[in-house]
Amino acid sequence: MTDNARAALEILRDASLFKWYVIPLLLMVIYIYAVEVERRNWNVLFAGLALWAMDLFNEIWNSLVFHFTDRAPVWAAIGPTAYQILIGLNIEICFMFAIMGIAAAKMLPPKETRIFGLPNRPVLVAVNSAAAVGVEVLLNKIGVLTWEWSWWQPGFPFLIWLIGYVPFFAVCFYVHDLPTVRAKALVVGGILGINAAAIIGFGAAGWL
Repeated sequence: MTDNARAALEILRDASLFKWYVIPLLLMVIYIYAVEVERRNWNVLFAGLALWAMDLFNEIWNSLVFHFTDRAPVWAAIGPTAYQILIGLNIEICFMFAIMGIAAAKMLPPKETRIFGLPNRPVLVAVNSAAAVGVEVLLNKIGVLTWEWSWWQPGFPFLIWLIGYVPFFAVCFYVHDLPTVRAKALVVGGILGINAAAIIGFGAAGWL
């Protein structure tokens, strides 16, 4: 087991780390979603939930990588935190992703708008994912987000971009553009259902 993985494991779900700033952060997230509900802006609301659900999916398989290799997760969050939910996910990151999807969806132009002559959705998926990877590289450089595997490093960020973020924004925008609220709810509900089943099953097995 790597030192960074051990450091993250030592604080995993340690309630003594709690800090009071979690409460106002939670209220900020609730307020952001409440505004979209008030406006009946279901496109943005479900897009935000979709991106957050996709991040949780990634965090689950990242934890499974750690369990089965007993060496290191693909990424570990080891910085100061008010609560470490999974080995690569703390409460601050969780809130961040809950807001990120809302922000990305609110900045979407109409589907027919083109960027440099290209459909805007694929371009924005690529650009947003690249920007997110850039932030992750900075977090890795300062030592709060660690990468232990040779194929997941700043020198070769393609997989971080392709696996770490492209699915997030692709699903976020896909849900945003679905024609009905029912379709949006089914997709988001399906992802959340898979996540819930995985957390219950793998959590009960002690793999998370």
